[in-house]
Amino acid sequence: MFVVFLINGLGFSTWLARVPAIRDGLGLTTGEVATLLFTGALGAVSGLVFSSHVIAWVGQRNTIVVFGLLGLTGLAGIGFSSEVLASYALTAVSIVAAGAGNGIADVAMNVEGAQVERAVERTIMPWFHALWSLGTVSGAGLAALVSFFGIGLAPHAFVIAVVGGATLLTLPRFLLGDAGRAADTSEPPMTLKERLGVWREPRTVAIGLIALGMAFAEGSANDWLALAIVDGRDATNAMGALWFGFFTAGMMAGRIGGVWILDRFGRVPVLQASAGLAILGLALVIVVAQPVVSGLGALLWGIGSSLGFPVAMSAAADDERGSAARVSAVATLAYSAFLIGPPLIGGIGESVGLLTALWAVVLLILISFFASPAASPRKAPRA
Repeated sequence: MFVVFLINGLGFSTWLARVPAIRDGLGLTTGEVATLLFTGALGAVSGLVFSSHVIAWVGQRNTIVVFGLLGLTGLAGIGFSSEVLASYALTAVSIVAAGAGNGIADVAMNVEGAQVERAVERTIMPWFHALWSLGTVSGAGLAALVSFFGIGLAPHAFVIAVVGGATLLTLPRFLLGDAGRAADTSEPPMTLKERLGVWREPRTVAIGLIALGMAFAEGSANDWLALAIVDGRDATNAMGALWFGFFTAGMMAGRIGGVWILDRFGRVPVLQASAGLAILGLALVIVVAQPVVSGLGALLWGIGSSLGFPVAMSAAADDERGSAARVSAVATLAYSAFLIGPPLIGGIGESVGLLTALWAVVLLILISFFASPAASPRKAPRA
């Protein structure tokens, strides 16, 4: 499972760290970049809506592999369409494919991770997401390196897609899949009506709000941090990718240390402290131009954003029966941040600049703060 999360994060960050290159290759305005990013979020959310049903139909293991490969295929298409063909339409289609593939695989990965947590009887979901963050750090670092040496996005994305896809194809035998469910679970799987019914559960919706706020904090950095540094600080594309790397390094560090912190202090206090740290780091990036302080702010922003999504996934899967449906619902709410974020931040950024527009992220982080009590460990009501 660690390798699955690593590959997913690597593919995801490969093209996001090079949004400035995509912008330059297609000759886009900030608003047009926002629209392009919106298509990716739309693809991801569309996939998430159907993810629990896909898992029920084709199985957990097959969902991880097949849709992981779709995400990597979309990645290769993004590089080829934006750089070689210079086609906005084909780039958008590739981004939708990458978003849908990654989104559906993401739910199956988190359900699998929750099964592993139950098997070892401790909270380790942040470690899985730490490997996802390691993938994003590696992707951002490679993006900065190849950008510095003038290597285009097309060959860069193609190599990542081929290596990631080949690795993913070797992993199915190591996954628990549907066989990993508790042997003493005598209840039948949820019906379609029951899977849809989780959207009426107050706890599931509240956990979704936790994930929404922190996904917005994470997604705004994924979408706009590199470009905000390039445009707002008159920096190079390589420097923008480096600041994105600081953020993803913070995400990884927070998730590695988060298991110990969660064991010691519990979900709710840790989620609330994380929200405060994310706001502090965000403020430093926006307000302070000094590179060391600004870079530290990006790191703190990443640390503060690191635990919201994995803890929400664990909380959504507290009840094994229907865990896929609840994880799907929470993830769909979380990924709606990627629908809201690009047009919101991009639209405001057209008027006041991207750095100033990032103040809008604070409101969503506060929503996560106030919804945090819903993550208290307990069995979710059975549908």
